[in-house]
Amino acid sequence: MKITLINFFIILSLISFTHASVVDFCVADYTAPNGPAGYSCKKPSKVTVDDFVYHGLSISGNTSNIINAAVSPAFDAQFPGVNGLGISIARLDLAVDGVIPLHTHPGASEILVVVQGTICAGFVASDNTVYLKTLKKGDIMVFPQGLLHFQVNGGGSTALAFVSFSSANPGLQILDFALFKSDFPTPLIVQTTFIDAAVVKKLKGVLGGSG
Repeated sequence: MKITLINFFIILSLISFTHASVVDFCVADYTAPNGPAGYSCKKPSKVTVDDFVYHGLSISGNTSNIINAAVSPAFDAQFPGVNGLGISIARLDLAVDGVIPLHTHPGASEILVVVQGTICAGFVASDNTVYLKTLKKGDIMVFPQGLLHFQVNGGGSTALAFVSFSSANPGLQILDFALFKSDFPTPLIVQTTFIDAAVVKKLKGVLGGSG
């Protein structure tokens, strides 16, 4: 009996669903290497309740740095219980004048909730439309996967937010660091960004880049 292509995919989906429903969780096994699909699963006999609890976000991050901000992640590398679940969270501390520069998460969308203070946040869509909003305590904003976005302390006091992601390992690339904290040759940066060479060299000096 011939199986049509549609029936094949239906059967495959049912098999995948059945397999997924059998496995309740996949606590990260840090003794094994991390791969594109995340960490390997710890043996169930070695899993404890502590694998599903994380205390690291109760402490303020160190904002004594060039951006006056700190991000404290609870991704699969820090929080073994989220491995394989498609979720994670982080704490965002912004001192006065603090900023999280333009960056992107290639592997996840993000939701931010402001707990304290005022945060100016926004993202740039693929058609270069900028979506910008000043957020206050209790406000929530979503940042679609892969789009450049930022957060800036918009008030005169410390701001605190928590951000959740649709991946246990959302990935991160900060635009300023990619350009000016790397060995990207200055002449090529000038050609590809139209930024003056003197400015490029100054920013490389500030962020520790070369080239």
